[in-house]
Order: sequence, then structure tokens, then C-alpha cells
Amino acid sequence: MDYKTFLKYLKEALSAPPEPKKVRQIALQGGTLLINPRPVKNFVSSINLIAYCLMPNHFHFLIEQVSDRDINKFMQSVVTRYSMYFNKKYNRVGKLFQGHYKAVLINDENYLLHLSRYIHLNPREFTKNIESAYSSYAEYLGNRHTSWIKPGIILSFFKKANKDFMRVDTYKDFVEKYDEDSTLILGKITLEN
Repeated sequence: MDYKTFLKYLKEALSAPPEPKKVRQIALQGGTLLINPRPVKNFVSSINLIAYCLMPNHFHFLIEQVSDRDINKFMQSVVTRYSMYFNKKYNRVGKLFQGHYKAVLINDENYLLHLSRYIHLNPREFTKNIESAYSSYAEYLGNRHTSWIKPGIILSFFKKANKDFMRVDTYKDFVEKYDEDSTLILGKITLEN
């Protein structure tokens, strides 16, 4: 996976759109060619990216959608755009990803928190320093500030006392020191469905 390009496409899809580019004119023998750059689809008002991690052969997103089908449109746009880029760069054809993305509706705060933990721990199989992985973990720790990532929903739980499931004070301690395996709480639904 070309991480920086994938992140660039996420940024373009989730940031306020820039001013439209002007039509370029190219002089050709016998006439003028007008090039009108196609605007990138924008989801700044319909998708909140709460957490993510990019892995060599897959990625995880924790997304809040504003209305029905926003996730479908967002995923189709980003994955299609990245696949076209990747196929062109590496001179390949066909599908880049194995199948359709998998989505789960989250109705439980405990599940939501453990899903964010699972996402941020996912890079451990490739690196010991998960803070420097291609993920939103650095935003959660305050080491990086990216406007199109929305960690506030998760971090708000650590500003109030919630003794039902946490015996930790910070999100970092929850991710790195919490003594329960998040996959046991999440079950197989996020991993296989």
C-alpha cells in the first residue's frame, strides 16, 4: 500500500474543498484544448473519520456517517480512486481489494471504545512503535493534529469517570496497558463479517 497517497486521498475527501481550479488552456496546432479538472468527491459534511489504521494489505476505519449510504459513497469514492492510482502506477489491471468492505453498526459505548483500541493496536504485528504507525493513534495522543480526523468522540470518555469498564485514566493507558483483549469483547463480527 502506498500509505502517503492513500492518506492524501482521505484528506481530500474529508477536508473542506479548495477553491475550484480554473480551466486550463493548452494551445495546440490548429486550435485550443480546454482542460477542466474534475473535482474530487467531498464528504466533509457527511463522514467523520474517528479512527483509522493502514496496513500493508488492508485498512481499518471507524466512521460516523451523517445519513444513510454516506459510508457506501465514501468508501466507493476513496477505494476506486486509490485503486485507479495503484493500478496505473504499478501497471496492473483488475480489482485491488479482495472484496467489499465490511461494516458493523455500533450501538454500545464499550464496543465503540474497544473497536478504537483494536484499530490502534492492529499495527503491532508490523511495528513495536504503534505511535509512529500509519494510523490515527498520534492524533489521540496529541502528537499530531489533523483536522479531518475526529478523535473527540472517543477521547470524551476519558474526560469523565466511567467505572463500568475502565480502570485507566488516559486513552494511551487504555490502548497499551488495559488488561482485557479487545477481540474478546468485539467478538468475530468485526473480524469476519
